[in-house]
Amino acid sequence: MPDIFVNADTPEDVGHDDVAEDTIETGSQEIAPNTSMQPEIPTQSTMTNAQKHAAMRDNKENLPGHTHNSFASYYYYPEKVDFDTKDPEEVVILLVRRHPITNVPWLLMTFVLIIAPAFLSVLPMFEQIPHNFQFVFTLMWYTITAAFVLEKFLAWFFNVNIVTDERIIDVDFVNLVYREVTDADIEQIQDVTVEMSGAIRTLFNYGDVLIQTASQEQKTKFEAISHPDRVAKILRELRVEEQEERAEGRVR
Repeated sequence: MPDIFVNADTPEDVGHDDVAEDTIETGSQEIAPNTSMQPEIPTQSTMTNAQKHAAMRDNKENLPGHTHNSFASYYYYPEKVDFDTKDPEEVVILLVRRHPITNVPWLLMTFVLIIAPAFLSVLPMFEQIPHNFQFVFTLMWYTITAAFVLEKFLAWFFNVNIVTDERIIDVDFVNLVYREVTDADIEQIQDVTVEMSGAIRTLFNYGDVLIQTASQEQKTKFEAISHPDRVAKILRELRVEEQEERAEGRVR
């Protein structure tokens, strides 16, 4: 039977050759990695202030000034600090209150109030009072003393100054039924001044920080706080960061 596939490849050879050529072409072709689906990692220059401070907050354990003591007078990147007007993405950078040494006067007064009944009991006039009245007087005395201590402690603990990545907040705790809260945006800060006078303030490193702003309350005062120079430096750096962020169009 004559071969009808003269000078041509058989169907089997054609199939094998096509497969081989496809294999060679595919093997020699360089496949570029598909980068369109890879997430873009923000760099330091593209991160907003909120992202930068959120990253520092997540790694705050080794930061100087960070502590787990809720009674600290200087609390860098504090934990569990919240307030009514706080934005979801707002990061609390600093919480400061009066230096503990400022509590010494009322602590001394408390000591005097505690021991006072012991001295009053030896007075002849006090001995003439019936024992029942003496007990009532002593009970009322210590109740007033406890109320005095509680009021002074709460005034120290809740009179705080808060610095976030967006604003500064001054909380004046007057009593249990009245408080005054003022705030100003970081971008409104015009000048920061540190006042530290006297040997006691210099020795214990505490003083006042005066903040001149363009808000309705033109001056905000952080009174008798620990590390005033460090606080002023943080405020200046935040103001510069806010100005750079707005200039580059990276405002949140």
